Amino acid sequence: MRFITKKEKKFSFIEAGEGHPLILLHGLMGGLSNFDKTVKFFSERGFKVFVPVLPIYDLPVLNTNLTTIAKYVAKFIESKTTEPVTIVGNSMGGHVGLILTLARPELVKNLVLTGSSGLYERTFGDSFPRKSDKEYIKKKTQEVFFDPDIATEELVDEVFTLVNDRMRGIKTVMLARSAIKHNMLNDLPKITAPVCLIWGKQDNVTPPEVAIDMNKFLPKSSLYWIENCGHAAMMEKPDEFNQILYDWLQGLES
Repeated sequence: MRFITKKEKKFSFIEAGEGHPLILLHGLMGGLSNFDKTVKFFSERGFKVFVPVLPIYDLPVLNTNLTTIAKYVAKFIESKTTEPVTIVGNSMGGHVGLILTLARPELVKNLVLTGSSGLYERTFGDSFPRKSDKEYIKKKTQEVFFDPDIATEELVDEVFTLVNDRMRGIKTVMLARSAIKHNMLNDLPKITAPVCLIWGKQDNVTPPEVAIDMNKFLPKSSLYWIENCGHAAMMEKPDEFNQILYDWLQGLES
Protein backbone atom coordinates (compact mmCIF):
# COMPACT_ATOMS: atom_id res chain seq x y z
CA MET A 1 0.00 0.00 0.00
CA ARG A 2 1.40 3.37 -1.03
CA PHE A 3 0.59 6.57 0.81
CA ILE A 4 0.62 10.09 -0.58
CA THR A 5 3.53 12.25 0.54
CA LYS A 6 2.37 15.67 1.74
CA LYS A 7 4.41 18.85 1.67
CA GLU A 8 3.93 21.63 4.20
CA LYS A 9 6.46 24.42 4.70
CA LYS A 10 9.84 22.69 4.78
CA PHE A 11 8.45 19.26 5.69
CA SER A 12 7.59 16.30 3.46
CA PHE A 13 5.77 13.47 5.19
CA ILE A 14 3.14 10.75 5.17
CA GLU A 15 0.17 11.17 7.51
CA ALA A 16 -2.58 8.65 8.23
CA GLY A 17 -5.17 7.87 10.91
CA GLU A 18 -6.32 9.68 14.03
CA GLY A 19 -5.29 9.31 17.67
CA HIS A 20 -2.04 9.18 19.62
CA PRO A 21 0.81 10.48 17.40
CA LEU A 22 3.29 7.87 16.19
CA ILE A 23 6.41 9.25 14.45
CA LEU A 24 8.29 6.73 12.27
CA LEU A 25 11.93 7.53 11.46
CA HIS A 26 13.69 5.75 8.59
CA GLY A 27 17.36 4.85 8.41
CA LEU A 28 20.27 6.28 6.44
CA MET A 29 19.54 4.27 3.31
CA GLY A 30 15.86 3.80 4.07
CA GLY A 31 12.76 5.58 2.89
CA LEU A 32 9.12 6.13 3.71
CA SER A 33 8.03 2.91 2.00
CA ASN A 34 9.99 0.90 4.60
CA PHE A 35 7.10 1.55 6.99
CA ASP A 36 4.13 0.96 4.64
CA LYS A 37 2.64 -1.93 6.61
CA THR A 38 3.30 -0.23 9.94
CA VAL A 39 1.50 2.92 8.77
CA LYS A 40 -1.50 0.88 7.64
CA PHE A 41 -1.62 -1.26 10.80
CA PHE A 42 -1.46 1.60 13.33
CA SER A 43 -3.55 4.14 11.40
CA GLU A 44 -6.39 1.59 11.57
CA ARG A 45 -6.00 1.12 15.35
CA GLY A 46 -6.36 4.55 16.92
CA PHE A 47 -3.04 6.18 16.06
CA LYS A 48 -2.15 9.21 13.99
CA VAL A 49 0.93 8.05 12.09
CA PHE A 50 3.53 10.40 10.63
CA VAL A 51 6.55 9.42 8.54
CA PRO A 52 8.71 12.50 7.85
CA VAL A 53 11.28 12.52 5.08
CA LEU A 54 14.51 13.09 6.97
CA PRO A 55 16.68 15.82 5.37
CA ILE A 56 19.64 13.50 4.93
CA TYR A 57 20.82 15.01 1.65
CA ASP A 58 19.39 18.52 1.99
CA LEU A 59 21.53 19.85 4.82
CA PRO A 60 24.63 21.99 4.28
CA VAL A 61 27.75 19.84 4.47
CA LEU A 62 28.85 21.42 7.77
CA ASN A 63 25.47 20.58 9.34
CA THR A 64 25.21 17.04 8.01
CA ASN A 65 25.05 15.22 11.35
CA LEU A 66 22.56 13.40 13.53
CA THR A 67 22.06 16.27 15.99
CA THR A 68 20.84 18.55 13.20
CA ILE A 69 18.43 15.87 11.99
CA ALA A 70 17.14 15.39 15.57
CA LYS A 71 16.44 19.15 15.76
CA TYR A 72 14.56 18.91 12.46
CA VAL A 73 12.38 16.10 13.86
CA ALA A 74 11.72 18.15 17.00
CA LYS A 75 10.46 21.03 14.84
CA PHE A 76 8.31 18.60 12.86
CA ILE A 77 6.73 17.24 16.06
CA GLU A 78 6.07 20.77 17.34
CA SER A 79 4.40 21.70 14.06
CA LYS A 80 2.15 18.64 13.81
CA THR A 81 0.99 17.81 17.34
CA THR A 82 0.45 19.31 20.78
CA GLU A 83 1.10 16.17 22.82
CA PRO A 84 4.15 13.97 23.52
CA VAL A 85 4.64 11.37 20.78
CA THR A 86 5.80 7.80 20.39
CA ILE A 87 8.91 7.68 18.20
CA VAL A 88 9.70 4.51 16.25
CA GLY A 89 13.19 4.56 14.74
CA ASN A 90 15.04 2.07 12.55
CA SER A 91 18.83 2.12 12.27
CA MET A 92 19.94 5.78 12.04
CA GLY A 93 16.32 6.80 12.70
CA GLY A 94 16.56 5.09 16.10
CA HIS A 95 19.78 6.95 16.85
CA VAL A 96 18.04 10.24 15.97
CA GLY A 97 15.22 9.18 18.31
CA LEU A 98 17.69 8.62 21.15
CA ILE A 99 19.32 12.03 20.64
CA LEU A 100 15.93 13.75 20.47
CA THR A 101 14.55 11.95 23.56
CA LEU A 102 17.61 12.98 25.55
CA ALA A 103 17.57 16.61 24.35
CA ARG A 104 13.79 17.19 24.35
CA PRO A 105 12.21 14.68 26.76
CA GLU A 106 8.99 16.71 26.93
CA LEU A 107 8.28 15.83 23.28
CA VAL A 108 8.63 12.05 23.65
CA LYS A 109 6.23 9.82 25.55
CA ASN A 110 7.66 6.49 24.35
CA LEU A 111 10.63 5.42 22.26
CA VAL A 112 10.80 2.32 20.05
CA LEU A 113 14.12 1.19 18.58
CA THR A 114 14.66 -1.47 15.94
CA GLY A 115 18.15 -2.16 14.64
CA SER A 116 19.17 1.21 16.06
CA SER A 117 22.64 2.65 15.87
CA GLY A 118 23.92 4.53 18.89
CA LEU A 119 26.40 2.07 20.35
CA TYR A 120 28.10 0.47 17.36
CA GLU A 121 27.19 -0.87 13.97
CA ARG A 122 28.71 -2.46 10.90
CA THR A 123 28.36 -0.29 7.80
CA PHE A 124 29.60 -0.16 4.22
CA GLY A 125 32.68 1.43 5.72
CA ASP A 126 34.19 4.86 5.15
CA SER A 127 33.81 4.61 1.41
CA PHE A 128 32.30 2.52 -1.37
CA PRO A 129 35.40 0.96 -2.97
CA ARG A 130 33.33 -0.94 -5.54
CA LYS A 131 30.40 1.44 -5.90
CA SER A 132 30.26 0.94 -9.67
CA ASP A 133 30.00 -2.85 -9.21
CA LYS A 134 26.26 -3.47 -9.06
CA GLU A 135 26.65 -7.10 -7.97
CA TYR A 136 28.74 -5.95 -5.01
CA ILE A 137 26.11 -3.36 -4.05
CA LYS A 138 23.41 -6.04 -4.41
CA LYS A 139 25.35 -8.38 -2.10
CA LYS A 140 25.85 -5.62 0.52
CA THR A 141 22.16 -4.71 0.35
CA GLN A 142 21.11 -8.34 0.75
CA GLU A 143 23.27 -8.64 3.86
CA VAL A 144 20.95 -6.18 5.62
CA PHE A 145 18.23 -8.85 5.62
CA PHE A 146 18.00 -12.45 6.81
CA ASP A 147 16.03 -13.25 3.64
CA PRO A 148 18.04 -11.85 0.70
CA ASP A 149 14.91 -11.74 -1.46
CA ILE A 150 13.72 -8.73 0.57
CA ALA A 151 16.43 -6.81 -1.31
CA THR A 152 14.36 -6.38 -4.47
CA GLU A 153 15.85 -5.13 -7.72
CA GLU A 154 14.08 -1.84 -7.06
CA LEU A 155 15.77 -1.50 -3.66
CA VAL A 156 19.19 -2.46 -5.05
CA ASP A 157 18.74 0.13 -7.83
CA GLU A 158 17.96 2.80 -5.21
CA VAL A 159 21.10 2.00 -3.22
CA PHE A 160 23.22 1.78 -6.39
CA THR A 161 21.98 5.20 -7.55
CA LEU A 162 22.61 6.66 -4.10
CA VAL A 163 26.21 5.51 -3.71
CA ASN A 164 27.06 6.63 -7.25
CA ASP A 165 25.75 10.17 -6.66
CA ARG A 166 28.93 11.95 -5.52
CA MET A 167 27.38 14.48 -3.10
CA ARG A 168 24.86 11.99 -1.69
CA GLY A 169 27.65 9.48 -1.27
CA ILE A 170 29.74 12.04 0.64
CA LYS A 171 26.82 12.92 2.93
CA THR A 172 26.02 9.24 3.51
CA VAL A 173 29.60 8.67 4.68
CA MET A 174 29.46 11.83 6.83
CA LEU A 175 26.29 10.67 8.56
CA ALA A 176 27.69 7.17 9.06
CA ARG A 177 30.76 8.74 10.70
CA SER A 178 28.50 11.02 12.77
CA ALA A 179 26.66 7.96 14.06
CA ILE A 180 29.91 6.26 15.07
CA LYS A 181 31.23 9.44 16.70
CA HIS A 182 27.97 10.10 18.60
CA ASN A 183 28.14 7.11 20.93
CA MET A 184 25.21 7.07 23.36
CA LEU A 185 26.47 4.60 25.97
CA ASN A 186 26.91 7.17 28.75
CA ASP A 187 23.61 8.87 27.84
CA LEU A 188 21.33 5.81 27.88
CA PRO A 189 20.84 5.80 31.69
CA LYS A 190 19.54 9.39 31.47
CA ILE A 191 16.61 8.42 29.22
CA THR A 192 13.59 7.94 31.48
CA ALA A 193 10.88 7.36 28.84
CA PRO A 194 9.65 3.77 28.33
CA VAL A 195 11.68 2.15 25.53
CA CYS A 196 10.71 -0.85 23.40
CA LEU A 197 13.58 -2.67 21.68
CA ILE A 198 12.47 -4.89 18.78
CA TRP A 199 15.45 -6.66 17.24
CA GLY A 200 16.09 -9.11 14.44
CA LYS A 201 17.97 -12.05 15.93
CA GLN A 202 20.09 -12.22 12.76
CA ASP A 203 20.81 -8.48 12.46
CA ASN A 204 24.26 -8.19 10.82
CA VAL A 205 24.44 -4.39 11.00
CA THR A 206 23.58 -3.74 14.65
CA PRO A 207 24.05 -7.27 16.01
CA PRO A 208 22.07 -8.72 18.95
CA GLU A 209 24.66 -7.65 21.53
CA VAL A 210 23.78 -4.01 20.72
CA ALA A 211 20.18 -4.68 21.77
CA ILE A 212 21.35 -6.51 24.91
CA ASP A 213 23.57 -3.56 25.91
CA MET A 214 20.83 -1.02 25.21
CA ASN A 215 18.41 -3.05 27.30
CA LYS A 216 20.97 -3.16 30.09
CA PHE A 217 21.59 0.60 30.23
CA LEU A 218 18.15 2.04 29.39
CA PRO A 219 16.26 2.29 32.73
CA LYS A 220 12.76 1.52 31.37
CA SER A 221 13.36 -0.79 28.43
CA SER A 222 11.84 -4.04 27.22
CA LEU A 223 13.58 -6.23 24.63
CA TYR A 224 11.79 -8.41 22.07
CA TRP A 225 13.46 -10.69 19.54
CA ILE A 226 12.24 -11.61 16.07
CA GLU A 227 13.71 -14.84 14.71
CA ASN A 228 14.93 -15.23 11.11
CA CYS A 229 15.08 -11.46 10.80
CA GLY A 230 17.81 -8.96 9.95
CA HIS A 231 18.32 -5.22 10.37
CA ALA A 232 14.92 -3.89 9.25
CA ALA A 233 12.29 -5.88 11.15
CA MET A 234 9.41 -3.63 10.05
CA MET A 235 10.20 -4.57 6.43
CA GLU A 236 11.21 -8.22 6.82
CA LYS A 237 8.70 -9.35 9.46
CA PRO A 238 6.11 -6.54 9.48
CA ASP A 239 3.22 -8.55 10.96
CA GLU A 240 5.30 -9.75 13.90
CA PHE A 241 6.90 -6.33 14.37
CA ASN A 242 3.55 -4.53 14.37
CA GLN A 243 1.96 -6.95 16.82
CA ILE A 244 4.87 -6.73 19.28
CA LEU A 245 4.76 -2.95 19.15
CA TYR A 246 0.97 -2.77 19.46
CA ASP A 247 0.90 -5.15 22.44
CA TRP A 248 3.70 -3.19 24.15
CA LEU A 249 1.89 0.11 23.70
CA GLN A 250 -1.37 -1.41 24.95
CA GLY A 251 0.47 -2.78 27.99
CA LEU A 252 1.66 0.71 28.90
CA GLU A 253 -1.93 1.93 29.01
CA SER A 254 -3.26 -0.93 31.16
